[in-house]
This record gives sequence, C-alpha cells and structure tokens, in this order.
Amino acid sequence: VQLQACGGGLVQAGGSLRLSCAASGRTFSSYVMGWFRQTPGKERDVIAKINRSGDSTYYADSVKGRFTISRDNAKKMVYLQMNSLKPEETAVYYCASFSSWSVLDNWGQGTQVTVSS
Repeated sequence: VQLQACGGGLVQAGGSLRLSCAASGRTFSSYVMGWFRQTPGKERDVIAKINRSGDSTYYADSVKGRFTISRDNAKKMVYLQMNSLKPEETAVYYCASFSSWSVLDNWGQGTQVTVSS
C-alpha cells in the first residue's frame, strides 16, 4: 500500500491539528496502520497504532489522552487528531502500514508539524 500524509503546518502551543493519510491499493483494510514522528537528530518513534477494524488502538505515553488515531476503510484513510500540542512535538509526522501489529510494511511521505511557543 502506498501512503501520503498531509495536514501538517504551524500551530501555537495548546492548539490542534488533524493529520490525514491517504492510501492507495485494494488491501488497505488488511493493514494495521500507525503514525510515527521524527525530530531532528532523533529516531523515528511510533506514537499511535490502530488495528484493521479500527476498534483497538495503541498510544505512546507521551501522547495518550491528547491524540486520537482513527481510520476509514471505505475511504482508505487514516487520521491523527492532535490536541494540546507542545513545542517539543515539532517534528515530521509519518503514517505507516503494518502487515501485523508489530511488523512494519511501508512508510508514507512525512508531513511537517511545527508548534510555536
């Protein structure tokens, strides 16, 4: 599955953004989907995952309670609603597909999120 993320931008601390990721291919619903982020000089870290049917999710502790991952299998889309953003969350955000819960399949092109203080 090919992935394209969008929705990044500049937001003030405490603000919100909604990232979207469009997938191509006929088997979108067979993939676990997730979001990663990468800050300069650091590794790319997973922050959220959602299972194939959308009824089970995982969040990194750093975003739990503020970020929400969701998916629409009919539209082949995955979303990340980000609330109460912090300056340290300035990063490039990537959506990704997984062939199983833990096995990464593919990255999408990232989208820059900048949170100003």
